[in-house]
Amino acid sequence: MTILGARPRIAVAVFPGTWSERDFLHVATEVLGWQARPVWHAERDLGEVDAVVLPGGFAHGDHLRTGAIARFSPIMEAVEAFARSGGPVIGSCNGFQVLTEAGLLPGALMRNDHLEFRCDWQELRVESPSSAPVWLGELQEGEVIRLPISHGEGRYVADPATLDELERAGRVVLRYATATGEVTDAANPNGSDRGIAGIVNAAGNVLGLMPHPERAAETEVGGSDGLRLFRSLERWLQERPAPAERRVSSS
Repeated sequence: MTILGARPRIAVAVFPGTWSERDFLHVATEVLGWQARPVWHAERDLGEVDAVVLPGGFAHGDHLRTGAIARFSPIMEAVEAFARSGGPVIGSCNGFQVLTEAGLLPGALMRNDHLEFRCDWQELRVESPSSAPVWLGELQEGEVIRLPISHGEGRYVADPATLDELERAGRVVLRYATATGEVTDAANPNGSDRGIAGIVNAAGNVLGLMPHPERAAETEVGGSDGLRLFRSLERWLQERPAPAERRVSSS
């Protein structure tokens, strides 16, 4: 796998209290053979990268709303600029929370409705993958994938108008579901509005999801459905060899 003879270059943002950066770095370098480096939150430059990861954890200890402090870290200016230019960005768990706090995705993540921390494998129904080919190009409409969850504040909420707009635009891309793909209250591990587990921005280059794809990239750890998101990015980059063409059109 090459892009003009080079491997994809990934920046993984690291805030005080995050820990999934090591999993993302392992998958990128050891499983996929990409170039990847951690970027400390106090840095202001992402460098020459093809994609950015906001990993899970407890940024700044989550003493306020999850992601509320991380949103003001210096590196976020570079992340926001990269996203606005169409650069691929993925935020998992705490990273999803940071994306909403930064205004890169709508809505918010709140305490699980049962007030319990949940750590388990979860079935998810894929919807509108064509809305985010950067991250979901290898997935099919209506299929069920299985990824781990590990969160206490994973309940996605938004006002009805926002939820309706996300639905209308096909920007809800993952929902908590049963093994047969049914979206039910019993299958919802945190009380998220409409069973939402993942959404994308209007351009389709920024994906926020509560589950952890980086923890499902090797069969030895229980499943490899998460690897398909990374393979989607890999293929999308291969199809756009020129740096300027790797950006999703904002028009």
